[in-house]
Amino acid sequence: MTSAADSASPLEPWLPDDEAPSGNVHLDRLRAMARVLDDLVGIPGTRLRVGLDGVLGLVPGVGDSVTGAVSFYAMYAAYRLGAPPTVLARMLLNVLIDLVVGSLPFVGDLFDFGWKSNRKNVRLVERYAFEPERVKASSRVLLVVFGLSIVAGVVGIAFLAAWLLARILSTTPTGLG
Repeated sequence: MTSAADSASPLEPWLPDDEAPSGNVHLDRLRAMARVLDDLVGIPGTRLRVGLDGVLGLVPGVGDSVTGAVSFYAMYAAYRLGAPPTVLARMLLNVLIDLVVGSLPFVGDLFDFGWKSNRKNVRLVERYAFEPERVKASSRVLLVVFGLSIVAGVVGIAFLAAWLLARILSTTPTGLG
């Protein structure tokens, strides 16, 4: 037997304020997780906040893997909230960028303090609740642009490698002895 609350849309309107409970357990968990991973503690004297993602990211190899795995919960929560595949793919892209760039020594640690992929994903889900078509369309565009950028990068690297190889092979050694 289902109650009226069970039959309501999982994407019922809610206040975009982070502290306001949404009435949706998945959204509330998603917000809490993002807060812990991205904004747990304020840095005194600044408006900056840091979470476990930035701190654990300082531990080589382990930190980014652990926080990245936890970040995948956001995708599950968004799925439960009814987010379509394009929005889920965009969320995955945010997490993968955090994982890949965050794993780079030093630069990745600085990146982790600023990127806040979990916060981005919460905002994406919240925006989807109010403007589903607009968020789906912008997600599609972003994914296409990202995909084309990857293809262009691979093609560019292939051409560069071919050019370098041609240069190396066309140069003949002059007197080895």
